[in-house]
Amino acid sequence: MEIKTLENWLWEAACKIRGEVDAPKYKDYILPLIFLKRLSDVFEDEFEELSTLYGGKEKTEELLSKDPSLVRFYIPPSSRWENIAKQTEKLGEFLTDCVREIAKHNPKLRGVIDIVDFNATAAGHRIISDDSLKSLIDILGRYRLGLKDVEPDILGRAYEYLLRKFAEGSGQSAGEFYTPMEVAIMMAYVIDPEPGEEIYDPCCGSGGLLIKCHLRFKEKYNNNPSIAPLKFYGQEILHTTYAMANMNVFIHDMEAQIALGNTMERPAFLNPDGSLKKFDVIVANPMWNQRFSQSVYEKDLYGRFSFGYPPESSADWGWIQHMYASLNDKGRMAVVIDTGAVSRGSGTSGKNRERDIRRAFVDKDLIEAVILLPENLFYNTTAPGVIIVINKSKIENRKSQILLINISDLYEKGRPKNYLPQSTIQKVYEIYSGWKEEEGISKIISIEEAIRNDYNLSPSRYVAKNNQEEVLPLDEAIVELEEAEEERREADKRLWEILGSLKSS
Repeated sequence: MEIKTLENWLWEAACKIRGEVDAPKYKDYILPLIFLKRLSDVFEDEFEELSTLYGGKEKTEELLSKDPSLVRFYIPPSSRWENIAKQTEKLGEFLTDCVREIAKHNPKLRGVIDIVDFNATAAGHRIISDDSLKSLIDILGRYRLGLKDVEPDILGRAYEYLLRKFAEGSGQSAGEFYTPMEVAIMMAYVIDPEPGEEIYDPCCGSGGLLIKCHLRFKEKYNNNPSIAPLKFYGQEILHTTYAMANMNVFIHDMEAQIALGNTMERPAFLNPDGSLKKFDVIVANPMWNQRFSQSVYEKDLYGRFSFGYPPESSADWGWIQHMYASLNDKGRMAVVIDTGAVSRGSGTSGKNRERDIRRAFVDKDLIEAVILLPENLFYNTTAPGVIIVINKSKIENRKSQILLINISDLYEKGRPKNYLPQSTIQKVYEIYSGWKEEEGISKIISIEEAIRNDYNLSPSRYVAKNNQEEVLPLDEAIVELEEAEEERREADKRLWEILGSLKSS
């Protein structure tokens, strides 16, 4: 299916529930139905193959009733799309029963396909009427979504379009669980998965970063069945987004475990002794400048924050430390985070928590590269963001060095967001994999140079564009101010404790 066909199809579907559902929630109804259509069409493809093999449809139905494992997912007759398309009465109730029946026959789909109640009401009225559901089903039934009909990334592409088109208004909620496709592709190229590796995303959202690593791996090894496959792990705090991630990995036939829960407070992937499971590769886009109370760090049971506690104003280096603690001895990671994470605190006198944590990473020669992105790529902010690459096992010619890449002006204008063309992704991959400097784009600095600049790793400091001086953005200045205020309160508290003890003595 061509992208324009897909977009026109989704636009028409969205128009059928316009007015009954808020625009940012269109995806919550359309995507589960696309997933259901995909499952049904793939089942139909497999059913036809089995019918040829076993001599007829009747015999195949009988075999599947006894052994559903003959197909990827067993779809009972009443829940198959051809029967759904015929339904004209009590459609909301019928659809809800259908997805629950599928979940009953496929335990892996429980809490994934059955998350939407199509018969739900609000203030005594149906959220989506049966007439609207019927129109939606007719439109979504227009194209086959079987194994030979569409790319496996159909759900991810549909998700991206619906979010881009309708969810800008949801602001932070959109940015919390979505990384622009081309940023995810760039991270997959930089991290370049190898056969048999285990890849983890601690805040996986809809699974986009894991899927792009999967697609990059398939592209690189040309679907060679003799190559050891990748294994994927992800954790997501929001239930609907967790369900979307599972739908995504199922559609891509990935060997994946997606867990539900709060990673910072209760990481899901542990060893039998209760310690953190270690991974070969980590990719992530955590919420930027997230706020956690100090108790999250102080009461940590997993030894994750040995480099220092981040300030309450920004958990960026809290997330990075969790990921670092989850890497095995030769592991590597790429995280996209607020630009301030690589510069805040540098150049100030006295203690600064983020700079001090950053200093520990630099002094231990763990930071391999920092890539500065263009502005206005992300849904919840116009800020540019950076990709930080951390490697526990740098190759010899990269030791004691950091590669800084500035692609802040290598983008295409878009509406409403800018985007990275394939040429920029390829350029970054060539510079990173070749470990080279390119005038106006990249520079390799020594650890000593980073120290001289007080651990400021902002690529714009070393690779200037149009002779522009580095200016601290307002949101970063606010975070720095909040951290300074936090440090002042702690200093005051210590001072009063000392004065109190002197008075009592």
